[in-house]
Amino acid sequence: MNQSDIMKVAIIGAGASGLTAIKCCLDEELEPTCYERTDELGGLWNYKDEVRDGQASVMKSTVNARNLFKGKIIHSHDYKNSLSYEDKRVVIVGIGNSGGDAAVELSRVASQVFLSTRRGSWILNRVAEKGMPVDMCYISRFFNALQTRFPGFIETMAKKQLNNKVDLELYSLKPKHGPFAQHPTVNDDLPNRIICGSVKVKSNIEEITETGIKFDDGTFEDDIDVLFLATGYTFGFPFLDKSVIEVENNKVELFKYMFPPDLEHHTLAVIGFIQPLGAIMPISELQCRLATRVFKGKAEAMSARYVHSPRHTIQVDYIPFLDELALLNGLKLLLKDRALAMKCIFGPCTPYQFRLEGPGKWKGARKAIMTQWDRTLAPLKTKPIEANSDRLTDVNSPFNKCDIIRE
Repeated sequence: MNQSDIMKVAIIGAGASGLTAIKCCLDEELEPTCYERTDELGGLWNYKDEVRDGQASVMKSTVNARNLFKGKIIHSHDYKNSLSYEDKRVVIVGIGNSGGDAAVELSRVASQVFLSTRRGSWILNRVAEKGMPVDMCYISRFFNALQTRFPGFIETMAKKQLNNKVDLELYSLKPKHGPFAQHPTVNDDLPNRIICGSVKVKSNIEEITETGIKFDDGTFEDDIDVLFLATGYTFGFPFLDKSVIEVENNKVELFKYMFPPDLEHHTLAVIGFIQPLGAIMPISELQCRLATRVFKGKAEAMSARYVHSPRHTIQVDYIPFLDELALLNGLKLLLKDRALAMKCIFGPCTPYQFRLEGPGKWKGARKAIMTQWDRTLAPLKTKPIEANSDRLTDVNSPFNKCDIIRE
């Protein structure tokens, strides 16, 4: 291929998805040029102590407090640490992951934290039974198949399990919607902070005064020092003409959340513009692989389930969406190896599965799948103990939630 024949690709942003896009372009022998507004890599995941205008990072105010609230107003975008919140009375608006994390952290130094939520939330722990990582235990093809075939039963069991951990009604957190109808709040410490009184759950805000907050249940909290807004973000593409991509009420029409459907030539793709119950990186990687193949000419139902809210317009089902992208990439999971099949069906659905066959095949994928629990549990192996064989269960049993036994 001549240098003049190499397709050139512009990548906007050097975050997790942008870096993956660079690699996938190189894999397909495309020539990527990445444009990044800052002087460093990492995007959202690159933590900075200082606040950069227009640049998000983990942990510009979007809510206008029209009653001239006299205290400090901050959006979760601008929050970095708890150093200036000692002995403050703080109202946090929003019970998403940012709001929950901020409530826990600030409650350790503030005199009182109030957590305002419109509809409550299901609280999901990162640590599952026996201390195992919850995503490794439950994000599997087996559990996804159960949820698809028996949605009512699985929802009932999920409610029971979540409420056994924390009675959400008792904690004033129980939502009207089911646990799979909205992205849950992932937080291991929030119930502990609520039961000791350092975090008090409140209803939606009705009115903001100069010094306090009135909630729609009629209660009022005065002498509020900080109004902390964890209300999410509005998204858009200001560098593109609206005729290409137009966002209205946080909704946008994109095929597979990637491609503007009305373009004559499919030379534009949006990567990572999704919110899964699971890691975003594996989906971004498959999207990048698909985009590069579409650019080279190699390749060509769920909205009703989710609560109507600007927060959930980009919600996707994790494993089904991964499989949709894999199929478009020309990947099929054909497992003739019984031991490997059991790992892929009953074990964690990790990105190695999408490197077993087809374009982008990696010879180390099988070994990586067979040994993935070794790497997950390695940080726990800090001192020798006598093995307890009584706790081990059959790896091939479909009832073994955490596939932790090596072959």
